[in-house]
Amino acid sequence: MTLKEKVYQMLHAAPAIERLNVKAYNWWNEGLHGVARAGTATIFPQAIGLAATFDEEMLEAVADAISTEARAKFNMQQQFGDTDIYKGLTMWAPNVNIFRDPRWGRGHETYGEDPYLTSRLAVRFIQGLQGDDENYLKVAACAKHFAVHSGPEDQRHHFNAVVTNQDLHETYLPAFRACVQEAEVEAVMGAYNRTNDEPCCGSELLLEQILRGEWGFDGHVVSDCWAIRDFHEQHKVTANEVESVALAVNRGCDLNCGSLFVFLLEAVEQGLVTEAKIDQAVIRLFTTQLKLGLFDEREKVPYSAISYLENDSAKMRELNLKAARECLVLLKNDGMLPLHPKKLKTVGVIGPNANNRRALVGNYEGTASRYITVVEGIQDYLGDDVRVLYSEGCHLFKDRVSPLGQANDRISEAKGVCAESDVVILCLGLDAGLEGEEGDTGNPFVSGDKKDLRLPGLQEELLRVVQESGKPVVLVLLSGSALAVEYADRNVSAILQGWYPGAQGGRAIAEAVFGDFSPEGKLPVTFYRTTEELPEFTDYSMKNRTYRYMDNEALYPFGFGLSYSDFAVDSIRLSSEEITGNGIRVTARIENKGEWAGGEVLQVYVKANREGTPHPQLKAFRKVHLQPQEAAEVELVLPREAFALCDENGVSRVEAGEYTLYVGTSQPDRRSVELSGKEPAAFKLIADTVSPV
Repeated sequence: MTLKEKVYQMLHAAPAIERLNVKAYNWWNEGLHGVARAGTATIFPQAIGLAATFDEEMLEAVADAISTEARAKFNMQQQFGDTDIYKGLTMWAPNVNIFRDPRWGRGHETYGEDPYLTSRLAVRFIQGLQGDDENYLKVAACAKHFAVHSGPEDQRHHFNAVVTNQDLHETYLPAFRACVQEAEVEAVMGAYNRTNDEPCCGSELLLEQILRGEWGFDGHVVSDCWAIRDFHEQHKVTANEVESVALAVNRGCDLNCGSLFVFLLEAVEQGLVTEAKIDQAVIRLFTTQLKLGLFDEREKVPYSAISYLENDSAKMRELNLKAARECLVLLKNDGMLPLHPKKLKTVGVIGPNANNRRALVGNYEGTASRYITVVEGIQDYLGDDVRVLYSEGCHLFKDRVSPLGQANDRISEAKGVCAESDVVILCLGLDAGLEGEEGDTGNPFVSGDKKDLRLPGLQEELLRVVQESGKPVVLVLLSGSALAVEYADRNVSAILQGWYPGAQGGRAIAEAVFGDFSPEGKLPVTFYRTTEELPEFTDYSMKNRTYRYMDNEALYPFGFGLSYSDFAVDSIRLSSEEITGNGIRVTARIENKGEWAGGEVLQVYVKANREGTPHPQLKAFRKVHLQPQEAAEVELVLPREAFALCDENGVSRVEAGEYTLYVGTSQPDRRSVELSGKEPAAFKLIADTVSPV
């Protein structure tokens, strides 16, 4: 290959080299919660909803389905010579950034605020994407955005995320490390921002010392889209395009999402980059393509036999509905849920998210062949037996629905629906037009970030009007992040957090509300009470952030979620009272004592009993599904590193001293106990010696 040919293979839209029989290939493809932006595909619940399942097996099953559809579509597209963007086999997912601040617009792309939960779910998602064939990848996964990246969106191109070594290694890096060392992820994407003064896509610390040095990563690194341009235009760490591409490649960035790498020709000519560095990058990229079977005959690649008919099939719809059911989190229930259709004559469905398709799908989404909104799900469920009245109630964020109407132009209709209804299902929240990525069409506030945690527009007023109607109210929240809903918590009968539950979401929500199954999701993020208690958005210190470090009491804590059934945990046994080199084995019996079949999550938290340490942290969990009166014994193994914390230098070690281990179905904090009525069991453990991990 000529130097020019090699350089052009380092662009996301790599051209064909006909004389070498190398086909054109576009590296840019998205698969966060379904094959995205390439036509019809299954739209699974958004990543934050998948995280709420606390179900590793579900994450792997969804990812396997996504990779099946990706192969099905790719095989079809190749037959017709279609090598356009979003039509390759290199999925730029999952997003394993830590959702440290609920205002971040892209937080719903992540698995939440906890490094351990994120690690476990990401590993299984990657394994589901990449498959288990000895010779070929099903698709190539990509962990993003490396590293220390979570807003603000409108500052990401010039922002410098300043972080301590302790927070870097204890919070921001563990999920990436698990993706690399456990899941063997094929690619890593750098972030837009700087971290401790270095642009992430050209960082010596992140890319050379940690990723390839300490962790031994041997896949390829891709820049975020047009991030290399920011080196000289925004971060001001280089003088021009030539210096920027040289910095990126010399630090180990192999693929440019964008076209700036064409300047590598000048960089080599000026002696800023060696051709050997170019060769190294192209070898990494061609290795990925070899693993995908792109240079082999179709008959040799098992995944080439996947038919286009696998895409959007009945089997996929069934899995999608199952995922949507598992992601729902019951935040409050005074006993009103589930509703009994035979006792109802008229059901009111009110709210800007009741018939909002965008509130089903989140961002980085595909196109579903059918969408079922909440009101459609309820209409389908009740049929002609119960009258369903619908009102939008208010606009999602504006002060009127009709541009020519007066402010609050749907409130009388909402009052009318309440007056005629036996019960009201109120659908509020956000959609991906309000929280998302900078530059996405429709983000009217703060470039995709939330300015605060309040319900936007007139939604809070609508909530009060509906509640004051005197009719029983079920609040369904569709959002990708935490909202401060203290009034609802004090006043409405039931609250169901639906996230962005996918194209089948309205059906799943209707089934939950009317008792076809019991909700079983758990919160992967903290629901705070106010915006004011949060640190500055730009402050990347973990002090007073997330359940691990926050000072105030949560409205709804991380790990919390109610059920229609009643689960009990007993017969807990620990393999040792001393933290050994093999860690601790926890065995517990979990029993469904209620009348509903359902799922529950056994959760294990660890607290180091000394000053200056985080609150109890999640270190093991297992989702269990049980029939009424059924019990199961669950065994969880906590390796020694589950008890380790990082010092100010970022060195992880288990200190000598006392630890408390909590076993239950929630955090051990006071608010979780108050809301659930259950207190996790506590056990004292001792570590006799200091040991690095």
